[in-house]
Amino acid sequence: MDAVSSSSITPSRRRIIFIDIDGTILEHGAQMSASTPVAIAAARANGHLVYLCTGRSAGDINPKVRAIPVDGAITNGGAFAVRGDEQIVAHLMPRPLVDRMIAYFEEHGAHYFLQTDGTVYVSPGVLEHARRFVRTHPPVDERAAAAASEDVALLNHYRPLDEVDLDAVVKATFLSTASDTLTRAADELGPQFHVIPGSIPLPGGSNGEICQQGVNKGAAITKVLAVLGVDAADAIGIGDSWNDVEMFQVVGTAVAMGGADPELQAMTDMVTTGVLEDGVSNALTRLGLI
Repeated sequence: MDAVSSSSITPSRRRIIFIDIDGTILEHGAQMSASTPVAIAAARANGHLVYLCTGRSAGDINPKVRAIPVDGAITNGGAFAVRGDEQIVAHLMPRPLVDRMIAYFEEHGAHYFLQTDGTVYVSPGVLEHARRFVRTHPPVDERAAAAASEDVALLNHYRPLDEVDLDAVVKATFLSTASDTLTRAADELGPQFHVIPGSIPLPGGSNGEICQQGVNKGAAITKVLAVLGVDAADAIGIGDSWNDVEMFQVVGTAVAMGGADPELQAMTDMVTTGVLEDGVSNALTRLGLI
């Protein structure tokens, strides 16, 4: 992994930047460095394109992030992509796969979230599970306490599971106290599903994300680049989580946040600072984009 110096980038060269949200633009919760929206605006003013690239549903993006002007967004871990108001990627999970996934969760007593383009639906017990976790794992400082409180509060606006249109589901996130949950889910659900560690701040192996195989951020980025006529060498991906791996693989320059898992950092071309240590701004500066 080599550091990328600003001297290696031609400032006038137009680039496209794909930026994750949780753990990248936002610290887990709703905290954001004041420099982040300023840096994104500066990059766009310099002629570069900026796309959000998140595992969240479009309707579940934090209002602070929605307020940042961007050129487009990839959501639901690659199931959807828009350029402005134009939808250019849409992958609904086939209903038989949705039913199979739910049956697995119910059989193993896992709490879970089902995502559609517009919102998130939660199984009974998710909110109490989150509150119990906060009670039994007290935050180490005031900042962590505020973030944990925000995380739990955000769950309150999710919809009950019995309201979901199962034909509109594109992704699931699940919670479990079993340490082997991820391995078991991947093995039992089989090759039609893509199971990865989740980014919810719970003990290792206790939460994960499930998409249809082949639906990921990297595949959506490839489609966006094709529609825009932009070469992958001119694409930059900034992220911190396991759902960013495919993004790192398809862009010309991959950037990991300072708080990312060391294994993820090793997959990238550059490591920037943490979310609240001006990580996005520092990355764009080092790359010569602002």
